[in-house]
Amino acid sequence: MSIADNIHAIHERIARAAAKVHRDASSIVLMAVSKTVEPERIKEAYAAGMRVFGENRVQEFEGKSAGLNEFKDSEWHLIGHLQSNKAKKAAELFHAVDSVDSVRLAEKLNQAAGEANKKLGILIEIKVGQEESKAGIPLDSPELEELLRAAPRLEHLQIRGLMTVPPFTDDPEGARPYFRLLRDLLDKIAARKLPAVQMDVLSMGMSHDFEVAIEEGSTCVRVGTAIFGARPKPA
Repeated sequence: MSIADNIHAIHERIARAAAKVHRDASSIVLMAVSKTVEPERIKEAYAAGMRVFGENRVQEFEGKSAGLNEFKDSEWHLIGHLQSNKAKKAAELFHAVDSVDSVRLAEKLNQAAGEANKKLGILIEIKVGQEESKAGIPLDSPELEELLRAAPRLEHLQIRGLMTVPPFTDDPEGARPYFRLLRDLLDKIAARKLPAVQMDVLSMGMSHDFEVAIEEGSTCVRVGTAIFGARPKPA
């Protein structure tokens, strides 16, 4: 199947998952995860209607962004872990950073966004499992409250919601409890109506489990392999 065929099939799956829980499929954003994907194939996805893309690494995207300059109506999100020393370049390159996991990083991004004269959308990444390899603010960490409280002074950022990558399980149902945890957390934060904090975006679900994520309230699913095919394994 072509990239366009894959995208069409995913939209159909999104629609079925949304209908199952009486949600409007148009309220769910499909993000094409284009890490390690060359510009020519990204252009195929664009031609098939994709406008929201996710990249994992600042340096990789910087290297290929020049070949994507004509995509003026696209949104580019950084979804991979960001080191604070790359915050300046990330703020320049991306429309949003969906993987903020500390007050320090948020402060660096705020300063960089101010210097770039832009308002940068961010999501707070939450670590819902115990895996050492996963990034994010642990559910029981005071860092989350500190970041929420810092929002009014981060005037060049817009906190828009939460993101997570749950522990991987072969059965997509294994992710459901983690997705539910994040949805519950988002609802609790939203109910507080904190200044300068929006909780409109719940980014969760990838190629193998996005239907379960939609059933649990995801508003943005991040799909790479199911669009572009399996990525080559590192040598």
